[in-house]
Amino acid sequence: MERTAINPVTWSLDMGFNQGELVTGHNRTLYCSGQTATSGDGKPRHEGDMAAQLALSLDNLEAVLAGAGMSLAHLVRLNVYTTDVDLLFPHYGVLASRLGAAGVAPTTTMLGVTRLALPGQLVELEGTAVA
Repeated sequence: MERTAINPVTWSLDMGFNQGELVTGHNRTLYCSGQTATSGDGKPRHEGDMAAQLALSLDNLEAVLAGAGMSLAHLVRLNVYTTDVDLLFPHYGVLASRLGAAGVAPTTTMLGVTRLALPGQLVELEGTAVA
């Protein structure tokens, strides 16, 4: 698989994402459902704690990726849904550092939403990965 970053403007690089990514030579695509801060039995965790919810949501996304023999390094698209954009920004480093450690800057969209499926959840991560 070959990835080519497409950045006609570069401000997004400071936030850890590319404006676009051209992916060629891949054989498999994984579409991941939104992952939230839930335990293995689906119970919500870390109510009111954005940083902890973001970290556990990433752990859960990584588990889905691992199930397909992939990792965060294979992410080409990440959608971030949050019930509080202003609260997410101070904790965005949790996400950016994990993506940076994986050596990726997937295309990303952040959306503020009224609520998520489970009460008390502040953030949900939905990804697309290729290998």
